[in-house]
Amino acid sequence: MDEERARPDQLLHLVFGGELESLRKVRFRDLSALDVVGIYPNYAEAYAAWKEKAQMTVDNAQMRYFIVHLHRLLEPETDNAKS
Repeated sequence: MDEERARPDQLLHLVFGGELESLRKVRFRDLSALDVVGIYPNYAEAYAAWKEKAQMTVDNAQMRYFIVHLHRLLEPETDNAKS
């Protein structure tokens, strides 16, 4: 049990993106073309990956990348505003 308590929480985050149909709402032009960047163990690493991908696509105004807080979906009862 002590070993389990010593390990940090896994605050999993998914980074993905794709081209939107319009700038007015989040609706992807082609779901089969979504770019799943990866799953990261914390917000800081997810943010770094998101920022890199967002900067690579800066010339396409309709391309958007997002960070999804998977830990909030997997264990909503334990989320107390952790990122």
